[in-house]
Amino acid sequence: MQVLITGGNGFIGSHLTESLLAAGSHVTIVDDLSTGRRSNLSNVITHPRLTLIHADLGDAKLIHEVCQQVDVVYHLAAAVGVALIAKHPIQTIHRNIYPTQLLLEELRRIHLTGRPVSMFLASTSEVYGKNPKRIWCENDDLVFGATTKPRWSYGASKAIDEFLALACVRECQMRIVIGRFFNVSGPRQSGAYGMVLPRFVEAAMAGRALVVHDDGLQERCFAHVSDVVGAVTKLMQTESSYGRIYNIGADEPISILEMAKRVVAIVNPKATIQFQSYSQAYDEDFEDIRRRVPDLTRIREAIGYAPTYFLDNIIRDVWNEMKKQAAV
Repeated sequence: MQVLITGGNGFIGSHLTESLLAAGSHVTIVDDLSTGRRSNLSNVITHPRLTLIHADLGDAKLIHEVCQQVDVVYHLAAAVGVALIAKHPIQTIHRNIYPTQLLLEELRRIHLTGRPVSMFLASTSEVYGKNPKRIWCENDDLVFGATTKPRWSYGASKAIDEFLALACVRECQMRIVIGRFFNVSGPRQSGAYGMVLPRFVEAAMAGRALVVHDDGLQERCFAHVSDVVGAVTKLMQTESSYGRIYNIGADEPISILEMAKRVVAIVNPKATIQFQSYSQAYDEDFEDIRRRVPDLTRIREAIGYAPTYFLDNIIRDVWNEMKKQAAV
């Protein structure tokens, strides 16, 4: 199997790369390393079936070249992290929409020649915006805030990606699966762009206070990257999954404050917790989502999906990886 992964140097992309190489695939990665890291692939960097291309996906000629022999595309490249999104909304919109458009155009051209290429499009729970439902399912309405609040540019731009992909399915019967990720965490995830769990673990290890935004009662569900990668690859092996959207993650919510307390208990009982307003952390017009919980019925029925890691396991895995990196 010839596989193309965009964003393969990233957190999820690197784990997906390892999984596909272990399964015998030939993997080509295109990554501009804007948020991905070469070190994420240190376990497989010399693998004979791995090709690394350091390049911007906004290059139509490059996309044409790398798609010529591929059987499957995993499109993971995107802007990442709340902090980056709030600070650079133009970059967020450009990175999320234009490369996806180019990629879909090339795969559509190939498809119309009679050689269909399967594609996984990584989307996000952010597309639900601030829908007030307590549990979100794939057909729920997308409820974004005002355009004056840059937070919503991420979810809106990924929603455009989904519309483009589903238009290709509707008009050309292309083989596309869309996965909406919910708070994926695990080894190699960086806290540099606001990802909360590695940020907490880093602070606890260093003896700093864990900074909780607002009142800390926001609820999230944390899934281990291994569970998520397993779900993604199984969906792509399941014919009936094509043309559909799937929530991918865990469905047991925990407040951010309670998670901070769990990190303290596991990593460093002497660490403290302090609170910070959104305006201090980001800007005056930042909006957050109070509760983010997926309905996993569809993915359970499609591939029998069930998370195998619990939050304490995820915290320990993140901590162990950080200890290993600190010792290098």
